[in-house]
Amino acid sequence: MRRHPPRTRSRSGRARLARALTLAIAAAPLAAPLASPAEPLQSPWWEDYAIRDRYLCRPEGVVVLERNDAQASLIQGRYRSTFFRERSDEPGVRYSGDGMRLILQGDELTLERLPQRIQCVRTDQV
Repeated sequence: MRRHPPRTRSRSGRARLARALTLAIAAAPLAAPLASPAEPLQSPWWEDYAIRDRYLCRPEGVVVLERNDAQASLIQGRYRSTFFRERSDEPGVRYSGDGMRLILQGDELTLERLPQRIQCVRTDQV
C-alpha cells in the first residue's frame, strides 16, 4: 500500500489559488529554465521593475508583484502575467491586463476579476 505525504494546503485552497491565478495569467505558462520550485520566476532585466514585493493571499498562497511606474508583473511559481498602469481618480495604484485588475493600497493588494476578488497582504520586499 502506497502512502502519500501529508498535505500542506487544502485541496480547495490550491484550487482557489489556481483559479484566481488562471484569471491573471495568460493561457500558455512561461517556464523558467533555471528556476527552482521554491523561488518565484524573475522578470528580465530590461523590464526594469524597481519594486518587488511578496504578498500572502490567504488561504491560497503567495504571489510576487514586480512593478514600476508603467507596468507590473504578477508571478506565482513559474507563471507570470503582465499588467499596465491605469489612470484613475480612485484610491490606490491600479494595473490592468488579461481581463483582470490589480489594486495596490498601502500593504494590501487586491486581485480583481469581477465578480471575484482576492485580498492579499504584503509580507516583505523581495
